[in-house]
Amino acid sequence: MITRYILSFGLLIFVPIAIASHLLEWGATITFITAALAIIPLAGWMGNATEKIATVVGSSLGGFLNATFGNATELIIAIIALRAGLVDVVKASITGSIISNLLLVMGLSMFLGGLRYKEQEFQPTVARVNASAMNLAVIAILLPTAVNFTSIGIDEPTLQGLSVAVAGVLIVVYGLTLLFSMKTHTYLFEGDAIELSESDAETGELVTEHGAENVNVWLWVGVLLGITLLVAFESEILVDSLEVATESLGLTALFTGVIVLPVIGNAAEHTTAVTVAMKNNMELSVSVAVGSSLQIALFVAPILILVGWLLNQPMDLNFNPFELVAVGVAVLIANSISSDGRSNWLEGILLLATYAILGLAFYFHPVV
Repeated sequence: MITRYILSFGLLIFVPIAIASHLLEWGATITFITAALAIIPLAGWMGNATEKIATVVGSSLGGFLNATFGNATELIIAIIALRAGLVDVVKASITGSIISNLLLVMGLSMFLGGLRYKEQEFQPTVARVNASAMNLAVIAILLPTAVNFTSIGIDEPTLQGLSVAVAGVLIVVYGLTLLFSMKTHTYLFEGDAIELSESDAETGELVTEHGAENVNVWLWVGVLLGITLLVAFESEILVDSLEVATESLGLTALFTGVIVLPVIGNAAEHTTAVTVAMKNNMELSVSVAVGSSLQIALFVAPILILVGWLLNQPMDLNFNPFELVAVGVAVLIANSISSDGRSNWLEGILLLATYAILGLAFYFHPVV
């Protein structure tokens, strides 16, 4: 609770500090750090507002809103970075978000939850469905790079055309996964809703239908719109200072995109997953971690491809080969560990160790 309080309220002080640093030119490094700290609580409030609205509009539309705004912070940061021409950073943030959710978030959840409970369980059928969807995502981001690598003289328009076509397929698949989870096979995901109600009851949240009557939906719509504008403004400040700040800190664009930006954008979501895992709700924790990765791969990445196409930025699915290796490793070990529907603290350590090794590899990866 103390950690969530600090993330939700304490870090809000950095919202005006980042703006002041930007306007008064306190330096790129200070501006970058304060903007990053400002985005963390804003992302949490965006999630809270979405959840409050979801309790009023119903499960189907509420599920769609949660899915859409689940990674809104990362999407906003990425679009602004894309507009600024930081294509490599945007690509790295896509792979970094997938890796951090599968390894860092799920690893911390399994480790800390496993310290309190000897063994925790979650729905293996849902885990297998998510694993199959993640395998598709890996194939989708691998093939355009493979086409480029195995071809001689492939031009950018052709590569971008292929990426746009693949993005269209992924968006369709994403829509079908929403249909599967919220309409045709909702019974598979009912455990998540039940456990969510129990965990929220411990914190005093209103989650029942009677509680929904006490939610002022227009107030929370206003909060959501206001927070979205603030996130966009702080992201603009973050991106403006990114190149100079990361260079002064000795960080490469690859490391910043893969490690730094995903942690900033996902901090609130990370806290939620770990908190519910420590309450023995591993099913919801795994759902948050894997679901966020799927949203990035099947929705955020394709949207960024289409936005890049509209902005005439060379955004495509031709990734750094090492990024693809890292994503493949993350998906492989995450699927292997989650396939049996059980977890313990050692499996959490294995995921965290994999993330640490990949993080070190990205840190020492030479600039090309």
